[in-house]
Amino acid sequence: MRAATPVSHDGAQAKQAKHEQLRQDHPRQEQLRQERPARPGGSQRRGGPWRGSGEALRRRGRGAEADARQPGVAYAALDLGTNNCRLLIAEPGETGFRVVDAFSRIVRLGEGLGSTGALAESAIQRSIEALRVCGAKMDHRHVARARLVATEACRSALNGADFINRVLTETGLQLEVVDRRTEAFLAVSGCASLADPASEALLVFDIGGGSTEVACLVGRGVSTMNDPCQSIADWVSLPVGVVTLAERHGGRTVTPAVYRAMVDEVLALLDPFRERVGWAAAREGFHLLGTSGTVTTIAGVHLRLPRYDRRRVDGLWMSDRNVNRVVHHLRRSSFRERAANACIGNDRADLVLAGCAILDALRRCFPAPRLRIADRGLREGILMSMMREDGMLRVATAGPAGRR
Repeated sequence: MRAATPVSHDGAQAKQAKHEQLRQDHPRQEQLRQERPARPGGSQRRGGPWRGSGEALRRRGRGAEADARQPGVAYAALDLGTNNCRLLIAEPGETGFRVVDAFSRIVRLGEGLGSTGALAESAIQRSIEALRVCGAKMDHRHVARARLVATEACRSALNGADFINRVLTETGLQLEVVDRRTEAFLAVSGCASLADPASEALLVFDIGGGSTEVACLVGRGVSTMNDPCQSIADWVSLPVGVVTLAERHGGRTVTPAVYRAMVDEVLALLDPFRERVGWAAAREGFHLLGTSGTVTTIAGVHLRLPRYDRRRVDGLWMSDRNVNRVVHHLRRSSFRERAANACIGNDRADLVLAGCAILDALRRCFPAPRLRIADRGLREGILMSMMREDGMLRVATAGPAGRR
């Protein structure tokens, strides 16, 4: 057993100060300090008790720092995007973390945003209902620490701030609107463990509903790094996603001319980034690593799954030829045929070709012989960052396990 290290008076004071700060940052402690505003670096729940964290603290009789470091304590990450509302609840484990609960619902928060500049009332209602479900799940799982983020739709909407306030009032959840850099880096943190450790460079991308984040990582062993974001040579956030692109060009009936127009629009946005880091595609072992509904859908169609199965999709390698074959098949399919596919469904049938167009533009700018599919991303990045801060992330290469 390692001998205890003597702690100086100054060191003890610093440790106590850190403990006090973590205690104050805990969601339940936030409720008890009713007049203090939420801290900008994280998300809390107010307007009612967050029963899980409060009860856990009272039972253990310790502060949030001690509570978060105990086995079996749940962390939560919520991603409210332009198209989806997703929640992931996990516990730290011996290798990474173990997923104990999850939720995903298509809410189309950004529906019509491109034409009106504001979030529609119907979209707001759908999102708030989904967030209520998320809040109930966090209560049920006694979540001790959470980060609840909103992305492009809330960043760009004229009534984005009003929506955030309304969510707080109606659900007790306080959303944090993250900037594009944070979103890109969290996506990298969440899926970089799937990078080929032998590759000298790779392109990580997240095709969202309202924006597309792209990062070029350079160096070997990215998948084994505690913080893979240190390998980011450059990044970009494109102000276009599957919802915005489909609404501008049409998603139900996509002619060859319409598809080319979508690809060309994305190519023009990507061109400055390609000029900066296009050289990475020539590095040994260069490959693409994609996370989003677009790439997981393509993987599911490629595997001809009768129903979507994350266990078979997450981590799948696809050749450039196989990606071409699936995209070609989807382009030739009617809206009804796409909707009938179990890996697409009616909710995504009008968006999948816009996603394919974004993917094709990325592949043109950064040719690669293979693409790795990640059914993990921003939420996993949030969980890993919180656990890393708490000293709970023991093995950076471990992937999330458990129910989704």
